[in-house]
Amino acid sequence: MARLAQTAGLTDIQRDILAVVRDFVDKEILPNVRDLERADEYPEQIVAGMAQMGLFGLTIPEEHGGLGESLLTYALVVEQLSRGWMSISGVLNTHFIVAYLIAHHGTPEQQAHFLPRMAAGEVRGAFSMSEPDLGSDVSAIKSRAEADGNGGYTLHGQKMWLTNGARSGVVATLVRDDQGADSVYRNMTTFLIEKEPGFGEVRPGLSIPRKIDKMGYKGIETTEMLLDGVALTDDDVLGGAEGRGQGFYKMMDGIEVGRVNVAARATGMAIRAFELGVAYAQQRSTFGKKLYEHQAISFSLAEMATKIEAAHLMVINAARLKDSGQRNDVEAGMAKYLASEYCSEIVQASFRIHGGIGYSIDSEIERLMREAPFLLIGEGTSEIQKMIISRGLLRDYRI
Repeated sequence: MARLAQTAGLTDIQRDILAVVRDFVDKEILPNVRDLERADEYPEQIVAGMAQMGLFGLTIPEEHGGLGESLLTYALVVEQLSRGWMSISGVLNTHFIVAYLIAHHGTPEQQAHFLPRMAAGEVRGAFSMSEPDLGSDVSAIKSRAEADGNGGYTLHGQKMWLTNGARSGVVATLVRDDQGADSVYRNMTTFLIEKEPGFGEVRPGLSIPRKIDKMGYKGIETTEMLLDGVALTDDDVLGGAEGRGQGFYKMMDGIEVGRVNVAARATGMAIRAFELGVAYAQQRSTFGKKLYEHQAISFSLAEMATKIEAAHLMVINAARLKDSGQRNDVEAGMAKYLASEYCSEIVQASFRIHGGIGYSIDSEIERLMREAPFLLIGEGTSEIQKMIISRGLLRDYRI
């Protein structure tokens, strides 16, 4: 039994789920990730296995065909999947955020329409805020909805960085919807845009032009999305007609759970980097002794393990706060910031332990070196997290 990243107070069901996922990672993901990642090939069989286990419906309420599990359970599952391959957790993350948005902010009709099929993995979700000229600055969104005054809308604009962009059947999309509000954030609306999976024109006026090549995070598609006169109605607004102007705030609720996801991803990857480093330190000898017998290496292992424990505990805290109905913007920001920074440091430390062999594309640590930087920017950069954390602290410690 591994010592690191253990979680107290889990139910028997949670422990059983994690045991099944851990076994799946060891048998289905780790033996195949090298070839899939190198070929940048979509992991069809692995994704099918996740659907069979019910992971696409892990947090979807039971009345809609899901398992009805908590954010904590989801975060721990993501941690395990990312220990195998971070891209696999990416298949689930945006799907999970969209399901969360519909379950918590959608109309009963939207929930009944989407959630059962999402729980089965038949319909996958994608999440869209970023644009070519903006990343974390959501206030600069240019894509827009033109309302006809009779419950109809026409969407125009360009979106970027959609995970699951091609294979998704529904995209939660934040656009400008000018209603004369005194805040730019109250002039934004989230639409649930249904489309056919695939590339090219997948709905009249909506195109997924290409897959964006990346240095890491391979195997799953990251795409653009072009909106050129997409016709929608009030029924497509998240929350119905009353959801107009509330899109930013609903999206931020989804981003909070997304930040817990990214923190869990970072922790899972850090665990794998440690496993690789501590194993290699016991196999390789230099100057007549095993690597771990050198104080510099043993101290590095101690630092890596301590950082993993700290990150894991912060993920658990942020998830449990959200599950209890409490605000967790600061805690989710702290978890995402610390876990992603620590992950980068731990991966580099393991890379140093490997020495020259770590620079070979045949080594697993080489892949982790290319994947870890994504976690520093996904769901908001470390600098954005610091802004969120400081604002929350000033809110709570105002004199």
